[in-house]
Amino acid sequence: MRQLPSGRDDAPAGRRWPLSRKQRELAVDAAAVIGASLDVWLGASQPFAVEVQQYSYWLSGVAAAAMLLRRRFPFLTLLLTIPGFIAGWAQLAAMIALCTVAWRSFVGWRLLVGVLLVWVGRFMSWPPDYFLGQPWQVMVHDAIWALVVVGLPVAIAFLVRARQALSDRIAELAASRERERVLHAHAIRADERARLAREMHDVVSHQVSLIAMQAGALRMAVADAQHKQVAGTIRTLSTRTLDELRQLVSVLRTTNGDENPQPGIDQLHELVDDSGLDASLEVTGPALRLPAPISGAIYRTVQEALTNVRKHAPGAHATVLVVTAESEVHVEVRNDHTEQCQAALPSGGHGLVGLAERAKLLNGDFKAGPTDDGGFAVRVTFPMMPRQLSD
Repeated sequence: MRQLPSGRDDAPAGRRWPLSRKQRELAVDAAAVIGASLDVWLGASQPFAVEVQQYSYWLSGVAAAAMLLRRRFPFLTLLLTIPGFIAGWAQLAAMIALCTVAWRSFVGWRLLVGVLLVWVGRFMSWPPDYFLGQPWQVMVHDAIWALVVVGLPVAIAFLVRARQALSDRIAELAASRERERVLHAHAIRADERARLAREMHDVVSHQVSLIAMQAGALRMAVADAQHKQVAGTIRTLSTRTLDELRQLVSVLRTTNGDENPQPGIDQLHELVDDSGLDASLEVTGPALRLPAPISGAIYRTVQEALTNVRKHAPGAHATVLVVTAESEVHVEVRNDHTEQCQAALPSGGHGLVGLAERAKLLNGDFKAGPTDDGGFAVRVTFPMMPRQLSD
């Protein structure tokens, strides 16, 4: 039996056997030979109304021995059992052979010929003159029982085929269900990786870049050489951490879906105050009534834009503007031109890409680029239906 990815066998409970397939086949063949031989022996041991010819014993013995060939040559085996059935006592051998033909050939000319021959073998008595001398009531009775003798092995063969097909189908369904479980687990892990990558970039890089900026400012402000060295070490470790974080995000970032709760527009004041920048915030319109996805996207947009200001334009004044209208929300984060420069922090290029992805998910419009006065601006517009602003 094949092993599924979870380690379970693909065979259902009803198909578990203590013996191997070869052993089961040998056991069934032995039972067929023994059963056919016993049927011949018991039939030949009874008293008869007519004299039994020697060839009846031989034909019956050949029919019992033919059970050894039924698996490789089922139709030939059936033909070998018919003489022993008509002129002897090989009824069980003929029924077993017919069952094998029905199981192997299903509906076909071999099965039709076999059904006719077995029916004739049960209906006709030997010798022919004895058969022709019977009353018609006995012939009708034998004809009815001949239908039972023919129908029983055929029905058993069809039931075995149906059970085998059902078992195979159950095994296929079990394997398919196992594959679906594995794919579902992979999808869940991919979603978790995407969520982790986004949160690492949006939150961790925000804090680490702030540490690096403060360390750089401290190194420029203090005069003591030891303090300068400590500040430089802090900044070096911070930039190295940011670089490793960008690489890790590049590995983890596979999808762009995230349905977990996020900080919203009501926390923008805290974000701007803790940014360490000369920044101002202006929010107009019914901002507190915004849907959670749009509110979270606005927060992440402002957070990433302020992080980029700290990294690429330290000392510049930043302006955060959020305007809520009836049909859309405008977000703009702009910084002025600055001559101040410091060692560049590493960047993986995923920040603005992530903001564009968030805006696309909400059918928004994202733009980012330099301004005419030498600064930089990030602009996002989120469409919104009027009913989303209602209580």
